[in-house]
Amino acid sequence: MSRAVEPQPIRPPETDLARMLETLEVEARAGEYVFVTAVQPERLPRALALATIEEAEGLTCVLRREDADAHGLSYDFVAAWLSLSVHSALQAVGLTAAVSQALAARGIACNVLAGFHHDHLLVPSDRRDEALAALHALRRANPVGGD
Repeated sequence: MSRAVEPQPIRPPETDLARMLETLEVEARAGEYVFVTAVQPERLPRALALATIEEAEGLTCVLRREDADAHGLSYDFVAAWLSLSVHSALQAVGLTAAVSQALAARGIACNVLAGFHHDHLLVPSDRRDEALAALHALRRANPVGGD
């Protein structure tokens, strides 16, 4: 006889900055990523875009570098993609500022994309490991159950 599995309660997204920093995890995606743009959006391989932003000046797409290269698209910033796996609420205050400040203190550029489930950081590809270290230090400065 099989036993019914009780559904686990879904935790609401976190709004407390201290708790978000305590539980901060960072995952690095493999590869390199670039921002490309075009006034005529039909010139961009939108199906390959991992993120898009429509602006008055044109469409911006974030692509894998190899996809941009394969389509002959120009770019000037090559990024590593870091994802914050803390379950933050969209209305939470301070997480982006804390993360940006930790990276800025080391002179690391950071472009933030907010998704429904996670925040994503695009940092210079050649500073990926340094950015990861800065973010891990941010968590160590706010230990779970710490004072």
